[in-house]
Amino acid sequence: MAEEILYNAVSAGMNDPRFPAVQEADLSQLVYHVDVLTRPERIDSLQQLDAKRYGVIVEAGDRRGLLLPDLSGVDSVEQQVAIARQKGNIAASEPVQLWRFEVVRHQ
Repeated sequence: MAEEILYNAVSAGMNDPRFPAVQEADLSQLVYHVDVLTRPERIDSLQQLDAKRYGVIVEAGDRRGLLLPDLSGVDSVEQQVAIARQKGNIAASEPVQLWRFEVVRHQ
């Protein structure tokens, strides 16, 4: 797990196209958060989700979208699934397999 955290931290700080790369002078001002996901559990319906408690994975063929739980501005399961579909490039009309997971957050 430590290697995965290290890899993802470096990748996020250096390779995320949404933000400029982190510079050495920035390091002392960074705040680190690590979300550890539980093993995903296959579910049969939206009624088995709770946007505050569970993250969701939507899967259609080889396309997959994931959204963490308890995100600001995501107040319903329907919103959560719609965003995960967008992230996976999965149309709203396509059938999907749903998975849920919980997150342990460390700051």
